[in-house]
Amino acid sequence: MRPARAVIIIAIRAGAIVVQSDYLDHDAIGLADLVRKRKVSARELLETAIARAEAANPAINAIVLKDYDAARERASRNGANGADKTDASTLGDGPLAGVPYLIKDLGLAVKGLRMSMGSRHYRHYVPAEDAPLVTLTRAAGLNIFGKTSTSEMGQMPYTEPELFGPCRNPWSLDHTPGGSSGGSAAAVAAGIVPLAHASDGGGSIRIPASCCGLFGLKPSRGRQPSDAVPAPGDLGIDHAVSRSVRDSALLLDLTSGNAGRPMGAPGTFLAATGEPCKPLHIAFVTDPMLAPTLSADARAALDDAAQLAASLGHHIEPVSLGIDFVSLRESFLMIWSVSAENLVLHADQITGRKPNREEFEIATWTMGHIGRKFGERELPAALDAQRRVSAKLADLMTRYDVILCATLASAPIKIGEMQPTPVEKMQMRAVTTVPVEPLMRKLLTEVSNKAFAWAGCTELFNLTGQPAMSVPLYWNARGLPIGVQFATREGGEATLLRLAAQLETARPWFDRRPPLMPARS
Repeated sequence: MRPARAVIIIAIRAGAIVVQSDYLDHDAIGLADLVRKRKVSARELLETAIARAEAANPAINAIVLKDYDAARERASRNGANGADKTDASTLGDGPLAGVPYLIKDLGLAVKGLRMSMGSRHYRHYVPAEDAPLVTLTRAAGLNIFGKTSTSEMGQMPYTEPELFGPCRNPWSLDHTPGGSSGGSAAAVAAGIVPLAHASDGGGSIRIPASCCGLFGLKPSRGRQPSDAVPAPGDLGIDHAVSRSVRDSALLLDLTSGNAGRPMGAPGTFLAATGEPCKPLHIAFVTDPMLAPTLSADARAALDDAAQLAASLGHHIEPVSLGIDFVSLRESFLMIWSVSAENLVLHADQITGRKPNREEFEIATWTMGHIGRKFGERELPAALDAQRRVSAKLADLMTRYDVILCATLASAPIKIGEMQPTPVEKMQMRAVTTVPVEPLMRKLLTEVSNKAFAWAGCTELFNLTGQPAMSVPLYWNARGLPIGVQFATREGGEATLLRLAAQLETARPWFDRRPPLMPARS
């Protein structure tokens, strides 16, 4: 995709670092190709990423942990005799060898690096081993040099943890980059790295991708290996946010069942991005799902995407999903709250330290208590509702290839817009001290109404386990990106990637850059 030409991304001479704009002209595959052809070194790429991080991070607050020295050592050893991809102290010869990479500070253990999960309680927790996905990430050759901000425990669709302060959107510093993978999305949008790790339990890849003008694919349930104890409903999965579709496709190959196959071999996800996309039967859904309504911006983005898809030869058919979203919302919240209970009230099983209220944000602490109060009694019914809606969507996907719907109900919100009010915080403290059931239910409804009014369009596909992606096709009059969402049947990532590559060609977004990413000269 990016032009392969002989460039020096940075030069280190007499201690001086000269940063060139060429770094931004390449996606991860393009940068790795430059390293492979010895047109630039892994160390030079890393120093460029670090320089960009040091320049941009004071404004966006995306990186919350730096591991520069270890990354420099790995980069310096790249290509040394005896270096191989099984050695965590080297970059090996993986397809993305030498590309700088950031890991979201939530859930994915990196040996020796703190995993705070945006929480005061976890801020000293240091995993002793890499998670299986991190092992695969290292084998791909990606050079991890830091960790990115997340909402506390990934609970919120925005990234404003009390521990680190708000993360900001490079397209407008007054606005959120979304969440919970907001730090990763902000770092990619600001040009620090071409792709970064993200995870998605309720939209946390797709929401920040929409907010930051990036491509964000949530893979099918169970697509990647995990050592985590299965959470109720099995909602979450890891992957990445990226500037190009092919980067996301290759990374999925390298972290799933295609890891041992040659890069771009037939049948791989990367190969799918180069294949023609046959005309698809697309169910066009304008239901706001868990949100009460779609804003004019969101509907304009959705209509624009439908028109673009139709112009590319796809058959667009308006469809109503016929789902009781009021009931489904309650089921999702019950599953979500029980997961919060496990991470918050049973945090000692991970950290070895007893949790207390002062170490958690009051909203997170309250969600854990809601899970404790209602979970044992109401979780079975919620899981049954999850099975029913999964069956309903599986039946729909026998008649359609793809669903097109909104990613978010509106453009990115402003920083602080969804934070609990002082009155809500007071009520949260009260119900966690005296857990009166009617008051807990009332508070949960009021607080969740606020979140779902903006971020209520992604949770459905976490419940069903279907792959879904947010594609950056639309910017509103204020210059803020608004992604649109496509989903398909479980296991159908190749279909989505063919479509995404076709859309990327028809409506290129790679060179659209926010103010914090300099324009091409």
